[in-house]
Amino acid sequence: MEPQTCRVNFEQMERFVSAVLQGVGVSPDDAAICADVLITADKRGIDSHGVARLKTIYYDRIVKDRIQQPVTRFEVVRDVKATAVVDGHDGMGMVIGHRAMTLAIEKARAHGIGMVVVRNSTHYGIAGYYALMACRAGMIGLTGTNARPSIAPTFGVEPMLGTNPLVFGMPTDEPFDFTNDYATSITQRGKIEHYARLDRAMPAGWVIDAEGHTRTDAAGVLKDLVADTAALAPLGGIGEELAGYKGYGYATVVEILSSVLQQGACLKQLCGLEAGHKVPYRLGHFFLAMDIEAFCDVAEFRRATGDLLRQLRASRKAPGADRIYTCGEKEYLSWLERKDRGIPLTPATQREMLAMRDELGLKGFDFDFQ
Repeated sequence: MEPQTCRVNFEQMERFVSAVLQGVGVSPDDAAICADVLITADKRGIDSHGVARLKTIYYDRIVKDRIQQPVTRFEVVRDVKATAVVDGHDGMGMVIGHRAMTLAIEKARAHGIGMVVVRNSTHYGIAGYYALMACRAGMIGLTGTNARPSIAPTFGVEPMLGTNPLVFGMPTDEPFDFTNDYATSITQRGKIEHYARLDRAMPAGWVIDAEGHTRTDAAGVLKDLVADTAALAPLGGIGEELAGYKGYGYATVVEILSSVLQQGACLKQLCGLEAGHKVPYRLGHFFLAMDIEAFCDVAEFRRATGDLLRQLRASRKAPGADRIYTCGEKEYLSWLERKDRGIPLTPATQREMLAMRDELGLKGFDFDFQ
């Protein structure tokens, strides 16, 4: 019988992800970091970047494609007071990201502000994870990353820029911190992959084809993004009528800060193909931490930020609207719902999990969906 969507608890899923990554050569400590990043995405309801990507974005790139290194060499190639440049040597992006933001936080403790830029990295999971690291340290966090070409410039149809998230995290006195974790495109590949796994049509307006028409077939779009015959629309949409040039501009800012500043790869250099052969993606990231105590009392900052957000949520609602949300709130509500019920897994993800388990000969992982 075809398995249905089911739930797996956080602890079992985290152990499984860590075991899979250790099975392909990642050290136990690094595997724990990677598992935490992936499961944090699922805990926060960001299914497009959680365990559903374990096989295709990490496992396969290490085992099958051999374009990602399981052992991460984190090399600081330039270190000047509050700043540093890091070469990740195609290691695990989540490990590189964790170490880079840790370094940025250390520098902010010493100088009030710290910024670390990275070249030659790989996919680092949800960007919000690193902004939240700064929040937990009593700091404001900012991060971004470039990615495979996906976004067409305004009035263009060719994928040139990555989905390039620009993410802030700010601590509050509420149970959740302010975090705007999203791409500079209307959507991102991970969400299209999610629609493809569910065999559902996407909303019109997310994707533009080579003729300038919108596309809604998720599986076909994933193929055509690689073939350069489809592209994501920037935040704001196709053309200028709904200010798509703003998303295009912000995506370009992220591209520059993720590549030019550290002399890394950008745009079409990030396709992952050379002469028809798969090669490392050589992604770039940036991480900024600002020590709030260098500006004001951190407890007062948390209270004032919380007051600001509460005022926004208490403002007049549109007719028919139940509530107003602030950034980070929906993710917190997802965590409240999932902490007891577990992470929902689609049939496609279930099959991938069983395939990795059996290929690696992992013991002690029996799931309800088998």
